[in-house]
Amino acid sequence: MGKVVAVFVIAVLVLCSADPARSDGSDHRFNEGDAVPLYANKVGPFHNPSETYRYFDLPFCIPAHLKEKKEALGEVLNGDRLVSAPYKLDFLKEKESEVVCKKLLTREEVVRFRTAVIKDYYFQMYYDDLPIWGFIGKVDKDGKDPSDYKYFIYKHIHFDIFYNKDRVIEINVRTDPNALVDLTEDKEVEAEFMYTVKWKETATPFEKRMDKYSQSSSLPHHLEIHWFSIINSCVTVLLLTGFLATILMRVLKNDFVKYAHDEESAEDQEESGWKLIHGDVFRYPKCMSLFAAAVGSGTQLFTLSVFIFVLALVGVFYPYNRGAVFTALVVIYALTSGIAGYTATSFYCQLEGLNWVRNLLLTGCLFCGPLFLTFCFLNTVAIAYTATAALPFGTIVVIVLIWTLVTSPLLVLGGIAGKNSKAEFQAPCRTTKYPREIPPLPWYRGTVTQMAMAGFLPFSAIYIELYYIFASVWGHRIYTIYSILFIVFIILLIVTAFITVALTYFQLAAEDHEWWWRSFLCGGSTGLFIYAYCLYYYYARSDMSGFMQTSFFFGYMACICYGFFLMLGTVGFRAALLFVRHIYRSIKCE
Repeated sequence: MGKVVAVFVIAVLVLCSADPARSDGSDHRFNEGDAVPLYANKVGPFHNPSETYRYFDLPFCIPAHLKEKKEALGEVLNGDRLVSAPYKLDFLKEKESEVVCKKLLTREEVVRFRTAVIKDYYFQMYYDDLPIWGFIGKVDKDGKDPSDYKYFIYKHIHFDIFYNKDRVIEINVRTDPNALVDLTEDKEVEAEFMYTVKWKETATPFEKRMDKYSQSSSLPHHLEIHWFSIINSCVTVLLLTGFLATILMRVLKNDFVKYAHDEESAEDQEESGWKLIHGDVFRYPKCMSLFAAAVGSGTQLFTLSVFIFVLALVGVFYPYNRGAVFTALVVIYALTSGIAGYTATSFYCQLEGLNWVRNLLLTGCLFCGPLFLTFCFLNTVAIAYTATAALPFGTIVVIVLIWTLVTSPLLVLGGIAGKNSKAEFQAPCRTTKYPREIPPLPWYRGTVTQMAMAGFLPFSAIYIELYYIFASVWGHRIYTIYSILFIVFIILLIVTAFITVALTYFQLAAEDHEWWWRSFLCGGSTGLFIYAYCLYYYYARSDMSGFMQTSFFFGYMACICYGFFLMLGTVGFRAALLFVRHIYRSIKCE
């Protein structure tokens, strides 16, 4: 088993550790005058990170030999479409006001450029795997009325490149604020695009050239906020743990003493509280197949999260290598589908379910189904916008093949192994033939109210860190403090488990024995809080706009929050099951 895990980790590392825009020269060493690869990636509105377009969708100067670069799966999923840029930045060759091309912009091209400037379009390129970006133009708002605004694009770009011996270390891009093309009027405009290249020596070693991109998230004031988040979460955990341990241990101790005394003194004395329902507490839940499928899918997503954190902590996901994250998600999800099949089918058979094949199909579709439908809708939107987020047909075929040849067979193999595991459900008490009637309960013991209580505390432990995650995924902020994120993840799991156990005890004490689904729903309710935070972030903390960006944000966040719901629901149920087994094992059940 250890060898299998080792091979699995090595395979994922190999798949994910490739650079986001691999250089043509694999060793990144150049002699003077050598051509250093420069690729133009994409353009798009700065505040709409999902709405990106190909670089030459805008009428820039097109090089004589336009060459498209082949991308890995993760890069395509990230919306990267690399093509050769119109600038030649040969190693150690300086250039001063080199003309790229002289172009007469037609009225249509002027309108396209002006629209891009109004929307704050930026461009992104890669030079020897180093990301560079800048704005394509600016708006002069000297006039008070919008009709008096003037619109310009930059026509002169300055490249400042730092090198150490025979390697490129850093590149910065700036635009000449005085070299502008006026696009205010709808008329043909003559434009002469130029660039300047300056080379400077630096002592920074090649191994540390990516450090400047990760330092922004490690600045002292940012770290203070992160550690404040950790301390806040730890205090929450300690208070919650102490409260629950004190209350539950005291109450349970009193219960055990009372029940032991009852058994010794008066056999005819009526039972009360959670012991009264010992004949119903292990009665199997309604919709057993769906419940087992949810537990199986949640277990797979939990395993996926753990592996992603392992890769992050060993340094695979360095800045601007986001393609690796998508590659890892696709590959690990495919390879862990056997875990979902085994867990769901094994648990379903423990609950004495008969139609395990239907349970296995339900497990395979429970998370992938909504994700597939969401993808189909959003990919159609991206195609309508001609955005780079629209996946090419070849990439869709690759994903379908992965699902058909890897995910599905592993899911079936896991299901067969689960069916043949012959494990029995461990219930300390026998279940009676007829279910006991649940007494009327006050409104605050209802499912929705309990879910709100259960989701609030775990969410309060992670909400500060959520902002930085959102700003990275749905913005241009860089997030690299994975160790702190891992600590927050552990805290989230602990708080979810404890709060679910507490609410399960209070539910059983009220003689309500239908705790199976309740514990799952209470554990997963944090996912609903995260989606509510999406609404707040979109309207209060971001400047996203437009149908495409809005649909991408809420569509994919719905899938992510649904995944959190399944994963945390599984954690909550597993914790509640351990607790229930423990307390009923401690008493004598007739």
